[in-house]
Amino acid sequence: MSESASMLKLMSWLSPVFPTGGFAYSAGLEQAVAAGHTADLETLHDWISTQISHGGLWNDAVLMSEAHRHAADPETIAELAELAIALCPAQERLREMQDQGTSFLQAAAHWINAAMLPGRGTPLCVAVGAAAGLEQIDRQLSITAYLHAFVSNQLQCAIRLSVTGQNGAADLLARLEPVIAGCGQRAAAATLDDLGSSAFVADTTSMRHETLEPRLFLS
Repeated sequence: MSESASMLKLMSWLSPVFPTGGFAYSAGLEQAVAAGHTADLETLHDWISTQISHGGLWNDAVLMSEAHRHAADPETIAELAELAIALCPAQERLREMQDQGTSFLQAAAHWINAAMLPGRGTPLCVAVGAAAGLEQIDRQLSITAYLHAFVSNQLQCAIRLSVTGQNGAADLLARLEPVIAGCGQRAAAATLDDLGSSAFVADTTSMRHETLEPRLFLS
């Protein structure tokens, strides 16, 4: 597959209009804003970059990389899905990963034979990694695009939560590009031995969101 064809496919799969329901989830950001952890551009930058470099998104990137490598092995993909579920720190985050993964796979069947794709409940990172691997899209490019989509969604949530406006979001997109690219490069060469996170505040914030009232997001 040509680079342009691969990029178009990733842009479709990770677009805000792709029916995964990502707009409904904040990955704990709403609680972080309510608790005062994230209140301006600088703290928002730190919040997102920490999740990518040291938090759950690093684990997602590693699991996606492994799913890409073993896309044609259903047994290994199932094991990776189970591992992703086991590593999830909060019930809402788990629902976010599994519901989006299931929705992604249903829509991805327009490109890939559904019989080749993982089953319902597969976390999003494993689902996207497997689909990209089956389509032979470059692993590093796939991971980097996945991380960029996460950042874009976080910034959209931040706009809705009045942490920043569109110009501030554009500023952070530019500043976070090196973080996204660096994580994508590291994850593409990583193995399961590289799993591990230390973003404990982000994890506990995801747990506390379950009792936040009122709220805009499901996580």
